Amino acid sequence: MSKAPLRLEQYDTVLYNANLNPMGAPESVTKALSENLDSVVRYPGDYYGNLKSAIAVYLKCDADYVVLANGSADLLHKYAVAIAPKKAMVLVPTSSQYEAVLKIHDCEMCYYELEEAKNFEFDLADFVSKLDSSIDMIVIGNPNNPTSQIISRDDLETLAAVCKELDIFLVIDEMYIEFTENYADLTCVPLVEDYSNIAVLRSVSKFFAVPGLRLAYAIMNNKDYMKAIETKSPTDISSLTAVSCLTMFRDKKYIEESRSQIYTERNLIYSAMSTNKKVKLYKPYANYMLVQLLDVEATAEKIVDACKLKGIIIRNCENIKGLDNRYIRFCFMKPSQNDLLVNTILDAVNM
Repeated sequence: MSKAPLRLEQYDTVLYNANLNPMGAPESVTKALSENLDSVVRYPGDYYGNLKSAIAVYLKCDADYVVLANGSADLLHKYAVAIAPKKAMVLVPTSSQYEAVLKIHDCEMCYYELEEAKNFEFDLADFVSKLDSSIDMIVIGNPNNPTSQIISRDDLETLAAVCKELDIFLVIDEMYIEFTENYADLTCVPLVEDYSNIAVLRSVSKFFAVPGLRLAYAIMNNKDYMKAIETKSPTDISSLTAVSCLTMFRDKKYIEESRSQIYTERNLIYSAMSTNKKVKLYKPYANYMLVQLLDVEATAEKIVDACKLKGIIIRNCENIKGLDNRYIRFCFMKPSQNDLLVNTILDAVNM
């Protein structure tokens, strides 16, 4: 039996499936970690006040609205415990994490299918028509993963108002929103002031490329739910994480350079691939793009395998609800790496 060809050794492995900032962890964070090792002898809660204040300044919101958690899944678990939803709605396709977490808490799931014919764009009027008071919670990624589509703040405010009337709690996951253009006009953080039935979730894992620090946070204006969440696990962020993450929210140079690089690479890759008739691109707004393979001979597995030979690891989307073996997803990395990515994918679909 012949063995599958190995990855060619001249190529470094690049994780295009991880959706991390290609700039890597900020130097300000690694420096803070090395300079604050003595923080491990202090209880984590000593640092939480300063961390919440830094987040509040970064987001231009009230520090009293900040909730901390040990990663985005942990944050969603906390909301499931505090709200105890019996029935929740998510989009299809979207991150499988939402459903996985909610099912652990015996929550019945219902799904709103985004239409491929509409490029998986969110239809507010149609979505609202599907809502009723039997639904306790809605979780929406904005931008959505894996489609990389965005929903306007105006639409989400309209949705928040409808949810308030129906007594539905709306969770808006903004894990990737810092990568978007006109980010300040898209984030729903300003809505928290007027709506006690919403929570805006964030994580440092993707934009700041520090998944190992396990810090996620939410912005909300509901004292009852916040008390329930913080009483359950008041000190689950480590001292080292809390003190090192203070610096990243103040690192303007890193933030600006990251957004500029992603903006440039997103446009270049979209432009370079858009003329190929064997793929359909869904215009990306985050730091990753969903691609549909139009040639019947080109399956996601085939393209993924071709990329692996050159050390490029992309996402096969066939196991994502609402997609199939015609879809792949990849994020945007460094310019020279992206050239190899584009050429490898286009060569594979043209074979």
